[in-house]
Formats: sequence, C-alpha cells, structure tokens
Amino acid sequence: MDKVEEFPKVAIVTGASQGIGAGLVEAYRRLGYAVVATSRTIASSDEADLLTVQGDVADRKAAERVVAAALDRYGRIDTLVNNAGRFIGKPFSDYTTDDYEVVTAVNIGGFFHITQLSVPHMIAQGGGHIVQVTTSLVDHAQSAAPALLASLTKGGLQAATKGLAIEYAAQGIRANAVSLGVIDTFPNVDADREALARLHPLGRMGEIRDVVDAVVFLENAPFVTGEILHVDGGQSAGH
Repeated sequence: MDKVEEFPKVAIVTGASQGIGAGLVEAYRRLGYAVVATSRTIASSDEADLLTVQGDVADRKAAERVVAAALDRYGRIDTLVNNAGRFIGKPFSDYTTDDYEVVTAVNIGGFFHITQLSVPHMIAQGGGHIVQVTTSLVDHAQSAAPALLASLTKGGLQAATKGLAIEYAAQGIRANAVSLGVIDTFPNVDADREALARLHPLGRMGEIRDVVDAVVFLENAPFVTGEILHVDGGQSAGH
C-alpha cells in the first residue's frame, strides 16, 4: 500500500463502525485528519483520508494490525480514541464468568493493547493525544441500574488516563477522557426513553454530537491533560 503524505495529522478510532465511533470518525475527518477506523464489522473504504481495519481490538494481534496499517499508510499516529467498549448491566451477583471476560477483554484489554502499541510512535514524533470513552456511573452508582462491571473497567480507564497524562507529559503526550451518561445510540432504541431521560438532571439523554463536541474540544485544548470531562447531563454533580 502506498503511503499517503498529504495529511498532517492521523487519528485512530476504535469501535468506529456505528454510533459514537462513526460520529468521531467524521469529526476528525472534518478537522483535516486522516482516520484509521477499526471495529469487528467495519466496511472497507477507498477514500484517501479514511482507512478501515476489521478486527477485535481486544485481540493484541488485531491492535498490531491497526497500528501497522496507520504507519504504513500515513506514517504517524497523532490521536488515539479508545471508544470501543462493552456494557452489561445486571446485579453484581448475577454476572457470569463469561460476562466478566467479555467486558474486561474489550474495555481493559482493548485499551491496553492499542495504547501501548501507539505510545512509542507518539514519543518518537514528539507528542500525541489519547482519549478514553468512559461512563459517569464510575462517579455515581445507581441502585436502580446496577452495572458494576462498567464501573470496574471504566473506572480503571479513568485512573489510567490520569496516569498516562503524568507519565508522558514531558514527551508531549496528552491523555483525557469523556465520561458519559446515557447516550441516544442504537442499543437504546427499544429502551424506555422517558425513563432514561429522567436519569439526567438536564432531562434528556445525550446525543452523539454531544460526545463528539466534547472530544473535539479536548483535541483542540493543548493545555488540557489528565481531564475527565463529564458529558452526562449533570449526573456526576448530583440528582
């Protein structure tokens, strides 16, 4: 594959085939980035500024393919958005071993592999930006909506975000996260939308553009690192 030279910056977006991930792909393209988009089912692309790579980000070999493809096609990695995630909500005692393995593999393993593979290239080029997508449940557990595996894994990502921000600040790498309330994406189509809206002090579910706008803000805020930006309709402040 011939290397494409005309794009000054390159972003990798995981979980990119639909919903928030697809919105982030388009947002970075509008910012002038070339985007390497990955998910298990993503369609192929023949556009110069969009390279798609199929694979399960929980698999380190898949993460290796994504990073290698970005470098082969565009020669650099400026931003990594760890958007891919799995959510299973149920009482703690009802979780199965399979539930645990699936959620931790994607939420923790998916973050760990592709981030660890990307950081050395960011260091070599003098900087970069790593963004995690987490959940506001980390900060405000709800008795009516237990989801401890989400808090366990996404809480770990929030802690890792701060750790990365400090560890690599001197190398010019920023790390931030967006911590979400309930976002109106495909999995919520059949849900009780009014009940979901009432979970937020602002009285509505979030929309994909709310998340995209927050990530774009962080991308364009070079003095912000280690930030957990709540995009949750006020949930983290109280209810």
